[in-house]
Amino acid sequence: MKFLLDTHAFVWFMNGDDKFPTHLVSEIEKFESNCFLSVASLWEMSIKVGLGKLELRSDFSNILEFCSANKIQLLPISFEHTQKVIGLDGHHRDPFDRMLIAQSFCDQLVIITKDRMFAQYAVETRW
Repeated sequence: MKFLLDTHAFVWFMNGDDKFPTHLVSEIEKFESNCFLSVASLWEMSIKVGLGKLELRSDFSNILEFCSANKIQLLPISFEHTQKVIGLDGHHRDPFDRMLIAQSFCDQLVIITKDRMFAQYAVETRW
């Protein structure tokens, strides 16, 4: 199974936050799981860190090292992803989440998210 971490899920996983369910930690840590973090999430985190709205347990510059150590692959934004955003219904107004939804469709990824708005799209989620 291939997973795409929503931004909050990645932050909670990286910070070791109790809000992140232990069964999902186990799922991500499984050897056969393919787990991805979108560049859109990196962009969102960098904006929030810069504005003082997000605190990370580790410095932002350590994210790539953390991803590598946890076998989380970066998912770039492709032209196909941007085209998919155009056709999405307007249920979710957050542009970062809309990109994750588009990436999920295009790359057949299960999104790990607590956000209930994702359910309004035909994407598979886990929480």
